[in-house]
Amino acid sequence: MPHRFRKIRKLRGSRTCGWGRVGQHRKHGMKGGRGWAGGHKHKWTYVVKYAPDHFGKKGFRCPTGRGEVKALNVGELSEVLDKLASEGKVEVKDGKYVVNLPKLGYEKLLGEGDISKPVIVETKFCSKKAEEKILGAGGSIIKV
Repeated sequence: MPHRFRKIRKLRGSRTCGWGRVGQHRKHGMKGGRGWAGGHKHKWTYVVKYAPDHFGKKGFRCPTGRGEVKALNVGELSEVLDKLASEGKVEVKDGKYVVNLPKLGYEKLLGEGDISKPVIVETKFCSKKAEEKILGAGGSIIKV
């Protein structure tokens, strides 16, 4: 039956770990690889010759970022239209609200909820459902 702890677990913190007073296992390191210590200094010629791609960035990173798209639902837009109009963030032309979503900080219009007021929406992206609801309420969508 194997015992519970390996020798090294028992001897941790004992300075010599059971190898005597004069360090019999000195200079043996990690036995296999020696790591990348010195890779930017005294081992740099090795890195240049044998592993030129070891350091540095790899792959493509999308410059615009792949974070979440800031979206607004049609129902939420309907609820805040009057408030935005009173604050001057939305114009009213010929009885229709003119909303510029990128100026309000939104990139996409989604179709959840209902809208009854005619709205002209300027947006980067729009779902089909949202487009149908806006057109059904007598409004229109302008893709920026």
